[in-house]
Amino acid sequence: MPPTNPRILALFDVDGTLTVPRGEVTTEMLQFMEDLKEKITVGIVGGSDLPKQQEQLGSNVLNLYPWNFSQNGLVAYNSSNLIGETSINGHLGEDNMKRIVNWTMRYLSDVNIPIKRGTFIEYRTGMLNISPIGRNCSREERNSYEEFDLANGIRSNMVKKMQEEFKDLNLTFSIGGQISFDVFPQGWDKTYCLNYLAASDFDEIHFFGDKTFEGGNDYEIFNHERTNGHTVTSPEDTMKQCKELFF
Repeated sequence: MPPTNPRILALFDVDGTLTVPRGEVTTEMLQFMEDLKEKITVGIVGGSDLPKQQEQLGSNVLNLYPWNFSQNGLVAYNSSNLIGETSINGHLGEDNMKRIVNWTMRYLSDVNIPIKRGTFIEYRTGMLNISPIGRNCSREERNSYEEFDLANGIRSNMVKKMQEEFKDLNLTFSIGGQISFDVFPQGWDKTYCLNYLAASDFDEIHFFGDKTFEGGNDYEIFNHERTNGHTVTSPEDTMKQCKELFF
């Protein structure tokens, strides 16, 4: 059954918006999203790849929502059909990819943080995800690192260094979640997903995210002229704001 107002689209970030960071969606949120789909058109736009979205939102996430954008929209699905896929490797070339990876490994080897785990650089189709602590850390280690990072500026300082080192490549460095930041060509932020959303198809496009501050991975789409941006503080806040707007 189509929604009551199909020309209103709401796009949702994942971490901190529909789930706690890297957590699984709750039964309450799943039911809320089902109710919301009766009112308006719903889409997901996250920085992580599709397998991580499936871990957090359910293995059937492509069937749950008509629009699904992973890796900021570099991988795009509509009605569970793949409609677009763009590669950072093809865009930058192997020499520049190696240059970034080699610099990152050298830099992180000298970073003094309380603990280090594994998977410091994760290659994704549309971006590189870099984590000073390593993505293999536990939930407790993730939470502790976030506090340490906020107090010591580990990620923000590294981003400043990379902006200077790779200024010739026209890259964007976007801090998101608790432990990492994304690296991708300029313009490949979450606004990339708007390329697949024809202006003639929607009267309103709303975006909900928690990292809407400058340098956060929701900043560009939050401020885009085609969207109505909403800053949320938790999944509970997401539900509260949506109820006020759409119910």
